[in-house]
Amino acid sequence: MLAKLTRSAALRARRQYVRTMFRFMGHALEAISRSDQKVIDDARPLPEGFVFQMMVLPSGPSLVLEHTGQGELRYLGDDYDGKVDLSIRFKHMAHAFLVLSFQEKTTEAFANDRMVVDGDIGYGVRMTRILNRLESIILPRLIASRAVKEYPADLGLLEKVPGAIGIYRRVLTGLIRDLRKEALPI
Repeated sequence: MLAKLTRSAALRARRQYVRTMFRFMGHALEAISRSDQKVIDDARPLPEGFVFQMMVLPSGPSLVLEHTGQGELRYLGDDYDGKVDLSIRFKHMAHAFLVLSFQEKTTEAFANDRMVVDGDIGYGVRMTRILNRLESIILPRLIASRAVKEYPADLGLLEKVPGAIGIYRRVLTGLIRDLRKEALPI
């Protein structure tokens, strides 16, 4: 009985962690697309109105972003139900947890058949590069090296620290805005 309760609590904690990380990543991707030239350049070729989703199957937490043009991404939240152009779906909550807790690189998860990409694979590679750039900037190098395939050799401390501070500031602003929306009566 105790083991079953412990396992159930662990599953709920993983689900909440993944949901929180997706929300954080959504705001962080929106923020970095407004400040980092490499991300802007990577996102610019995406079609305007392009919608990217990352989620856990079958109906787990998700994050949805839209390319609004000129390399800028907008976080649409987790309850978007419109057309999606590119979806990266984790096959199980445990797989998403491994990647989002930096125990496994995204490329390793894909190689280990833990996720499915639905859409143009070229756009999938582009979005993975954007995610890797984000992780490289906002995470300490030791952790980022575990999260990305290759840590950028040209990312110095003088670029990383101000970039991370700006992203964290924008993420905090976005999270506060979300909490205010959730607190408003419907």
